[in-house]
Amino acid sequence: MRRVIAIASGGGHWVQLMRLRPAWDGQALTYVTTVAGYEAEVRRDALARGQAVPRFFTVTDANLKERKLHLLRQLLQVAWIVLTTRPHAVVSTGASLGYFALRLGRLIGARTIWIDSIANAEELSLSGRKIGRHADVWLTQWPELADEGRGLHYEGSVL
Repeated sequence: MRRVIAIASGGGHWVQLMRLRPAWDGQALTYVTTVAGYEAEVRRDALARGQAVPRFFTVTDANLKERKLHLLRQLLQVAWIVLTTRPHAVVSTGASLGYFALRLGRLIGARTIWIDSIANAEELSLSGRKIGRHADVWLTQWPELADEGRGLHYEGSVL
């Protein structure tokens, strides 16, 4: 059984991540997000689908616009989760916590997958632009943003 970290901040990033959950059925799953209230949703969903209840962690919310100082705390929390989980794969739909998890996951040999948010229709998110060369799979949900030469692929959208 493979250990997978599925990580995303709240709101639309989380909704998109949840749409991908059949992809990791049967794996040892750890969810990480910035919204503690999502844990009940994860538990209900796992039980309704006959799956094991995954591990769940909440980390500090942070971003470059309003909560810059919280980024260090978020990085340390994500590092602890990655180092103690030792995932085989890390999957994220964004934002900063996903960036940190993919970078750290890659350092310990995990496969990394970044799926940029569908909300970014005209350009990639800041985290999405920065993660490209560090992700094993780098995806956009808009065909016009794909850039095969840079390794940014379009495979469809999750919504």
